[in-house]
Formats: sequence, structure tokens, C-alpha cells
Amino acid sequence: MISKPKFKICKRLGAGVYDKCQTSKFVTAPKGKKGARPKALSEFGSQLIEKQKIRFSYGISERQLSNYVENAMKTKGQGTADKLYERLEARLDNVVYRMGLANSRAFARQMVSHGHFVVNGHKVTIPSYETKIGDAISIREGSKGKKLFEGLTERLKEYNAPKWVAFSPEKAEGKVLDKPKNTETFLDINAVLEFYSR
Repeated sequence: MISKPKFKICKRLGAGVYDKCQTSKFVTAPKGKKGARPKALSEFGSQLIEKQKIRFSYGISERQLSNYVENAMKTKGQGTADKLYERLEARLDNVVYRMGLANSRAFARQMVSHGHFVVNGHKVTIPSYETKIGDAISIREGSKGKKLFEGLTERLKEYNAPKWVAFSPEKAEGKVLDKPKNTETFLDINAVLEFYSR
């Protein structure tokens, strides 16, 4: 897991990187030197920033991202950018986050690592585990009484999950219903692919 000062990263890459940066505290934080004109980025520089956005957003290492890109580029019959996005979104820690069970991907990653979830009846402790359409993800029986799942039903009432995942608090089980569609305007995946195709 990547652990660096989050506000500092958000100032460089944009508020969309972390949920923590989408607060009024971040918006009202003092900016850099007044009157200083930002330098115009080169094409390489802007691609590098897009790559870093993805890395920090999903909490993955450089090697993991390059592996995802390499696998996406090998895939035939589908857009490479769509395939890369699907692979990133299909990570178990991200699915747990998208279902609304954690308030950040970093927390979802920790929950998965601690063995709180079961995928198709098997306990999984690998955050990068790739889920597929039809996979049933449930809270492990021994974890249901844990404090981190207290008030889950109330929390989920206020949460709008993406259409490709669903979670039932009554059954403590969710499902991957479809492939994720890229609706993120914050991430430029094509720029990342160009960065790696140099």
C-alpha cells in the first residue's frame, strides 16, 4: 500500500485521487505561492501525471500498474482502455469499496487483507484478487459482529452503488452484476496507455 501525505499528492494530481481530498478542508487549505505561474506541462509530463493518478487512486505499485497495462494491451477484440479500466475496477478491494462497505479504497484493502470477506464461499485475503461477473462477495460469518460493520444498513441507504455491483445488508452479501463502465472523467486512461507504449 502506498502511504504518502495525501493532501500533498492531491495538490499535485487533483482532488479526485483520494476521498479525503474531496472535503471542504482540502478546498480551503492554503495554496502555494501567490502570483507563481504554473509551468506548462509537456506531453510526457501530463501522461506521467495521469499514470500517477491511477496509481494513487487504486493504491497500486508501479509494477502492478505496468502488469495491468501489459495484459490489457494483449487483449484482442475490445478497447484497450476499457479493458484496463475493467481490470482495475474488478480488484476485490475496489469492489468492496464500490459496494459501499468501506469509505475509501485504502480501508477496503485493509478489510480484505484482514480476511473479512468471502468470495463464492472461499475466504480471500488478497486485495488484488480479480472478481468476475456473477461472483458472490459476502461478509465472513465471524466478521459480521465486528464494529466496522455496525450501522451498515443505515450507511448503505445513503449510498448509491454503481449499477454493476449490488449489496444486500440483510443477507450481508453482494454480487458483481456486470462489467464496470468507465464513467470517471477524472482519469485519462488513454494517456496512461500512451505513456507505457513509448
